[in-house]
Amino acid sequence: MVHNSAYFEEEKPANSYDIKMLTWLYPFTKPYRLLLSGSIFLVVLITLLDLALPYVTMIAIDRYIVPRMDSSISATPDSYDSKARHLHVNIADSGTREIVQKYSDFFTIDGSTAFISFDDLKKLEKNDIVILRKEDLAGISVITLIFLALIGANFVLNFIQVMIMEYTGQMIMHDLRVRLFEHIQSRSVAFFTRHPVGRLVTRVANDTQNMHELVTSIVAFVFKDIFLLTGITIVLFSINWRLTLITFTVLPFVIYISFHFSVKSRDVYRILRTKIAEINTRFSEMIGGIKVIKLFRQEQDNYRDFEQLNHENYLAGMKQIHIHAIFMPIIELLGASAVALVIFYGGGRVLAGSISLGALVAFIAYMRMFFRPIRDIAEKYNIMQNALASAERIYLIINNRETEPQPLHDLQSDQTNLAAIRDIAMEDVSFRYVPDEAVLKNISFHVHAGETIAFVGPTGSGKTTLINLLTSFYEPQSGRIFINGQDIRTVDISVLRSKMALVTQDPFLFSGTIRENIVNGNVHISDEDLNRAIETSNCKSLIDRLPQGIDTELSEGGTTISSGERQLISIARAFARDPDIILLDEATSYIDSETEQKVQEALSSLMKNRTSIIVAHRLSTARNADRILVLNKHRIIEAGTHDELMERKGFYFKLNQLQS
Repeated sequence: MVHNSAYFEEEKPANSYDIKMLTWLYPFTKPYRLLLSGSIFLVVLITLLDLALPYVTMIAIDRYIVPRMDSSISATPDSYDSKARHLHVNIADSGTREIVQKYSDFFTIDGSTAFISFDDLKKLEKNDIVILRKEDLAGISVITLIFLALIGANFVLNFIQVMIMEYTGQMIMHDLRVRLFEHIQSRSVAFFTRHPVGRLVTRVANDTQNMHELVTSIVAFVFKDIFLLTGITIVLFSINWRLTLITFTVLPFVIYISFHFSVKSRDVYRILRTKIAEINTRFSEMIGGIKVIKLFRQEQDNYRDFEQLNHENYLAGMKQIHIHAIFMPIIELLGASAVALVIFYGGGRVLAGSISLGALVAFIAYMRMFFRPIRDIAEKYNIMQNALASAERIYLIINNRETEPQPLHDLQSDQTNLAAIRDIAMEDVSFRYVPDEAVLKNISFHVHAGETIAFVGPTGSGKTTLINLLTSFYEPQSGRIFINGQDIRTVDISVLRSKMALVTQDPFLFSGTIRENIVNGNVHISDEDLNRAIETSNCKSLIDRLPQGIDTELSEGGTTISSGERQLISIARAFARDPDIILLDEATSYIDSETEQKVQEALSSLMKNRTSIIVAHRLSTARNADRILVLNKHRIIEAGTHDELMERKGFYFKLNQLQS
């Protein structure tokens, strides 16, 4: 069979990420909308707390530490500067009054209030200053407690928000991984011929984990950072709109640089996701073919190929680091430039008295806070690009429509006709795996209940493909297949396959016990039927000599036992199914003569009173069939019993002569 040349190639995504990458994920978030809403609400509260901290600092400086300049102190302004900072004290308090009287030259009295400039305040004794500023000290204490309370509340809310988001993210990823597994498992066999194991493992494991980062980072980035930037902008304009506009002159540069590097980062992450999938595929291939690699001494060549692939992944990773290393310092530089503008322009306004010192300090704090989420964009954008690259790869799998053939209900199928399979027929069936490369051409035959037919022919003539069509692993491009006179396309696949058992030349056993492999999900089988299946399939001697008997654990693929023993277990599995049709695909190809005798006896018992279709490479396997169909160049060229075909001395006769 010629495989699709696209087997090892990744499907190509669109040129840019679009909203589709998020809309297909939305249904997975619906069960957790309440938790997400609660997380968003907490993000809003956390943002408000973050915004409150610099504002509280501004209040502490302007009201209690360094009050704003003023010029309305008394009716005789000649005694003081037209604009200066003054301390206001209430002389109704006896302690304060004594200090005012003690330093009467420095104070100006207006009713019950006395004023002293901060320049003169420095000339007083420290203890007297403490008494005069006790209200300011009390105010600072209150502000400090408020500040600590805000920090504590911020910590608690952040903890709760992170826990909610992580829980929600893990649950969404749990559902996504299960859905992806179910989706992949339901694809047609053709799907698996084009997607290597390593690629699919990457989708279910690595890419799904990256989606967790997307879910948890989206709320933090889209909501918290946007709320924070919006809130800071509003507060800055309320403090001083002129200073805000001046400092925001750096924003166009920030936007341009962010967009420029986002495009480069997106392309690099796509390459990274592809290379990781290729690495997993290559590694899976190496494990599966390790015997061939060692036998043909290909370790060095295999190592060089993997090293080259890994180096390409390394180069893509270094390119991503290079982009990050340039982007971060540029954002830092622009942030520092904005703060420098604040200090230059705002410092002059403070000296001129048009802006308070507290406002300038708060402004600097807000500007640093403003560029903090922008600086975080580098890290968060990396996470998002990585996750979106994984999202589009998962989307390509989720969006794949190569499902198992579904019954055509419009053809009025009657499932009751499959209570027992009475006959099978193919009518002028043609099939190809890839365009312009026919595997079967105009195949027609009919099999009655209880009949045994065998397909023989050279390698590549299409024998195994016939089995694939009968089991509905593939659909023919032309012609029809009938079960009990009913078009196979109208039959429920699960009903059809429940009445079939397939024994292949290299049977696959799952990791688990021998019992689990024989029962294979048939939980209703009785112990009596199970023992009968074991004895009839000649498995009893194998099971009896194992330490744990039927409960002996097998490795994946059953590699701890011989090919013949695996074949016997697969025959026992077929017996346990009690099928109407037995499909044998080169069932004795890989075993020795002694084991072949046991397998032949088991197969004879299995085929007794059942419809059997045999694909045979060894003609001895087909000798006793009721009919033998000979395939060559993708067509049936001869049909008959062994004796009839030998008498004709045609193609079958020549095959027999060659094998003899």
